[in-house]
Amino acid sequence: MSLPSTARVVIIGGGVVGVSALYHLARAGWTDCVLLEKNELTAGSTWHAAGNCPNFAASYGVMNMQRHGLALYRGLAREVDYPINYHVTGAVRLAHTHARMMEFERVRGMAAHMGLEMEICTPEELQAHMPFMETLDLEGGLWDPLDGDIDPSQVTQALARGARAAGGTIARFTPATGVSRRGGEWIVHTEKGDIRCDYVVNAAGYYAARIGEWFVPHGGRPVPLAVMSHQYFLTEAIPEVRAWTEAHGRKLPMLRDVDSSYYLRQDTYSLNLGPYERDCRLGWASGEEMPEDFSFQLYPDDLDRLEWYIEDAMARVPLLGSQGVQRNINGPIPYAPDGLPMIGPMPGVPNAFEAHSFTFGIAQGGGAGKVISEWIMHGHTEWDMWSCDPRRFTDHADAAFATAKAMETYGHEYAMHFPRHEWPAGRDRKLSPNHDRLGADGAQMGAYNGWERANWFARPGDDTSEAATLTWDRAGPWQARVREEAIAVRDGAGVIDLAGFSRFAVSGPGAAKALRGLIAGALPKPGRMNLVYIADARGHVLTEMSCIRHGEDDFTLMTAAVAQWHDGEILRAAMPEGVTVRDMTRDVVAMLVTGPKSREVLAGLTEADLSLGWLTHQKARVAGRPALLVRVSFAGELGWEVHCAPGDASAVYDAIRAVGAVPFGMYALNSLRIEKGYLTWKGDLSSDYDLFETGLDRFVRLDKPQDFPGKAALIRSPAPPLPGDWVALKVETGAQDAPYMAAVFHHGTRVGEVLSSAYGHRVEAAIALAMLDDATPAGATVEVEVYGRRLTATVQPGTCLWDADNARIRA
Repeated sequence: MSLPSTARVVIIGGGVVGVSALYHLARAGWTDCVLLEKNELTAGSTWHAAGNCPNFAASYGVMNMQRHGLALYRGLAREVDYPINYHVTGAVRLAHTHARMMEFERVRGMAAHMGLEMEICTPEELQAHMPFMETLDLEGGLWDPLDGDIDPSQVTQALARGARAAGGTIARFTPATGVSRRGGEWIVHTEKGDIRCDYVVNAAGYYAARIGEWFVPHGGRPVPLAVMSHQYFLTEAIPEVRAWTEAHGRKLPMLRDVDSSYYLRQDTYSLNLGPYERDCRLGWASGEEMPEDFSFQLYPDDLDRLEWYIEDAMARVPLLGSQGVQRNINGPIPYAPDGLPMIGPMPGVPNAFEAHSFTFGIAQGGGAGKVISEWIMHGHTEWDMWSCDPRRFTDHADAAFATAKAMETYGHEYAMHFPRHEWPAGRDRKLSPNHDRLGADGAQMGAYNGWERANWFARPGDDTSEAATLTWDRAGPWQARVREEAIAVRDGAGVIDLAGFSRFAVSGPGAAKALRGLIAGALPKPGRMNLVYIADARGHVLTEMSCIRHGEDDFTLMTAAVAQWHDGEILRAAMPEGVTVRDMTRDVVAMLVTGPKSREVLAGLTEADLSLGWLTHQKARVAGRPALLVRVSFAGELGWEVHCAPGDASAVYDAIRAVGAVPFGMYALNSLRIEKGYLTWKGDLSSDYDLFETGLDRFVRLDKPQDFPGKAALIRSPAPPLPGDWVALKVETGAQDAPYMAAVFHHGTRVGEVLSSAYGHRVEAAIALAMLDDATPAGATVEVEVYGRRLTATVQPGTCLWDADNARIRA
């Protein structure tokens, strides 16, 4: 086969993910696409993968991706006329504790929203599904009837057959050797010739970091992944398994003992055990060079480190110990720092994308192909996939961070992710100048895009252990302190150090014009600030920014800490020549001073005009140091953000504390903002909904002359939105806050989902901000499903439950 010299897209990597990407592109009509594989298809992690296919995921986006992929697989053999050994056996997940049952309840609720039926089971019901296991120590479990296993090579070859039939090109034994860029196009180099293309995709699996090095000269960064050694083994054939299979005409269901950290499934008439051990190993140790080609190769056996898991599994399913080991598989798999894949735009590099670091590549490959093809073709995805966006890791995610987090994640693969638990590896990457002072005041820190911020402030004697945070409950040693902090802000003045605000200086002739063509609403006048929203082509929420206008063409735009690389790329892509976008995130420190006595606090520290109204800003000196005072407060009280240079931040913070401002943390701020109905990015503000559905119609100007992204789609959308789409709920006070995507029911019918929640200490109520499918009237009684319990809730007349007329904030 001769290699094409041009293509629309070149995909580097021939595992299940790369082939799925080609399949989805070709099936969508993008036939001028080429996949390059240095060996045979599946030569990397795909060939030695176990091929397990769960729907279960703690992330809503990842579950959506897996759901799509597994539905695709169930019809793929028939569609492309290629045989696939796909066994939809169902699976049980075991729970040793009530906390694990609560996790299962949450996931079951998310699955129901997607049309997937999972069942909560008693130990007796679990044993009916999987008769060879012991259940005496179990609390219960979860049954997923659509779980199972598939042959990794066969499903990849089937996708390849479908891709070729639709017009895609696959070049095997054609290693890419580098990339260059010329005239706005990519040139992918191979030993068989060059290919000019519009887009390039790094789908190179555990070689993705090496391929990523090629893009560093073009604005890229070292890819934050680590290669882990993962083992599973197959027993000899077990007569009892064979007899059960022949009697029932099917394989045994899969078993996952997630509290012990392994899966166990039938393979022909043997059993396959795959643990995720705490004493994990890197694929190649520090200083050890990964070979240029490890195709179809494995590491030496290392079963000793699995001893505890093997013994535990034999106690759970005694049949496992009845036969010897037939074969052990010990191969490399890639791990991102958080264990989720990287799918989306390559940070800093135009028209380059990533689709790699899949720890469950077979289960996710089918859906990943859909996601990455949508990114390339449309610039957005059907579902909000921020959980997998490569831009979620910024400059703190170096090799040491990636390794530490990957080992932590692998060793806790099945761990529960409790809402107030902070994982300890890879911490203290970015510190505020006030970090030591915060610690001296008892700050319990959390990581936000690598920045350490205070979550709450402990007092002597408070339990600050990691163990105390391993709970779904609202109550904990933090709860009384969070209440104290919130009340201090309500009645006096509080100060919070907001290290790591993503901040961009946008200036130059034409800056205002360019911004008007980017945002959905209006720009503030010089000397003022407001919120601006950017939509994608569908009118769905892309991001929110605080826009501070200094002059006609001089702006500061601030966004969430985690949005730094995401929003920076949006701004840089939209600005014409002559307009500069400078990332000032590390150059300025922000502190919020807020509460009814905040004016008194600042009056003794500055000669600024503190009578200037809400949403104004001014240059001033605070505690003798240059600062920008911005009259705004995410807490919903009278307040000012104080922005200053890092070298001045400690003096300013100390002065604010010295005159009586009480330190408060992110937990209290979240409670305060929920009461005001203020939204958070990638919490409430999701690309799953458009600007009108999210209740942002007051920030949309459809009558302005500029043709901003999404305008045409929003014009076609019902506007303004139906009342009740975006609502606040007062929820019966249970032990837990409603989790993300908790279902809302009205008269027994699911009508929406919760996007964020917290207990409001000013209004003394549990609050949830929710998206409802219908115009449920204010005052209606609904139910919110919270970890399996349905709690009564009342739809409020507006989303703001505290100071709805903003009298306090405007004081």
